[in-house]
Amino acid sequence: MADISVTPSAVVAGANSAQDHGTAGETITAGKAVYKSATTKKWMLADSNSATAAARQAGGIALNGASDGQPITVHKSGDLTVGAVLTAGQAVYLSDTAGGLCLLADVGAGEYVCLIGLAKSTSVLAVDIQFPGVSL
Repeated sequence: MADISVTPSAVVAGANSAQDHGTAGETITAGKAVYKSATTKKWMLADSNSATAAARQAGGIALNGASDGQPITVHKSGDLTVGAVLTAGQAVYLSDTAGGLCLLADVGAGEYVCLIGLAKSTSVLAVDIQFPGVSL
């Protein structure tokens, strides 16, 4: 699987960003897809083929890097500059690499489909997470 190469220092929320603030439950880098653990209430790396069902549904994208116990801001929806080369109109999905983002062609058999958003330009992703709860 080939993940989209996000530049953490270039991750910037747009003016229409809906955000959540919380605590990281592990080391997280800006630009990684995350979910909120129902048990610990901490943000963790999302993963499309995780054995943990909740991890298969991203809740947003980390706007800053954080280690376990540190504060983190999560971009839940709206425009997000990702510091990656995107193709306008292309869909971006949760990857089977913890926190990773990929294209649909890279979502493999047995992975759960989690649409992160659509590219508005070569650098801006319109985040609107959709999770139908089905695997390929």
